Amino acid sequence: LTGFMDEATYTSVVDDVALPDGTMFGLPVIFDTDDEDLEPGTTVLLTQGDLPIATVEFTDKFKPNKAVESKKCYGTSELEHPGTLMVATERGAYYMGGKVTGLNFPVRDFPCKTPAEVRAELPDDKDVVAFQCRNPVHRAHYELFTRALDDPLIGEGGIVLVHPTCGPTQADDIPGTVRYKTYEVLKEETANPRVFWEYLPYSMHMAGPREAIQHMIIRKNFGCTHFIIGRDMAGSKSSITGEDYYGAYDAQDFARESSEKLGVTPVPSLNLVYTDEEGYVTADEAKEKGLSLKKLSGTKFRQMLRGGEDIPEWFAFKSVVSVLRENI
Repeated sequence: LTGFMDEATYTSVVDDVALPDGTMFGLPVIFDTDDEDLEPGTTVLLTQGDLPIATVEFTDKFKPNKAVESKKCYGTSELEHPGTLMVATERGAYYMGGKVTGLNFPVRDFPCKTPAEVRAELPDDKDVVAFQCRNPVHRAHYELFTRALDDPLIGEGGIVLVHPTCGPTQADDIPGTVRYKTYEVLKEETANPRVFWEYLPYSMHMAGPREAIQHMIIRKNFGCTHFIIGRDMAGSKSSITGEDYYGAYDAQDFARESSEKLGVTPVPSLNLVYTDEEGYVTADEAKEKGLSLKKLSGTKFRQMLRGGEDIPEWFAFKSVVSVLRENI
């Protein structure tokens, strides 16, 4: 892309999950407005406060069918889905396409390197496995992405790029600046030479399979060859009924079907559980051996955190817990 999508490109992505030239693309990238007077042929300056960020030369203006966009991109037009709600209530009535020319990088609360900067830091002769998350990394996550390096899909000497999204996500998520602090202390504590940490200024759409594709494309730009996909990636539940909008393996299946076109190999995440006898093992192994499981739900963890209770070290890193206690 060289800018915001015009109507032909937008329609192609919404209908076919691809740009007009056939290149896969998961979700439309648009400039929305309610300004009736803003017309093609206009060039506008985008700013952050007094800092000029970019110019946009508009070439197209159109009124989208938001119900169709939501149904095809999010699988539903129900406003109980956060992505559909965003499209319906936060985006303007018109979308505009046009070329973007960058002038300066935005000022952020945490450092976000460009794809070129990250690629320059990664080895160019090794597999690079991306791990996407939007929450603090706990013990199970760490075990998951470090053990992914042993997957037969990964070549010898492969590395992990932990690449969290630090932009706004869902209302009950921990703020991005706090998440960033937890990642930094964990990076220092673990100091694993096969684990790289970088940050992505991206807001989750909770678009399930479509978003899995979008993340694979983004991580390919950052130099990744493989991408870890868990159950129900970018999933969402109805805010009224609690029903899931996507099947547990929809994202994994779509990623696997699309991997050859994308040039990125999906790596299914292990379903790990903690046991008294052997620590973290796969759920299948625990069942086969009759091991005793320990469980702690996210809700219970947050209650213990706010109540000042001790958090078991098998569940969370002390350094991460300390940051969370100080900031939420």
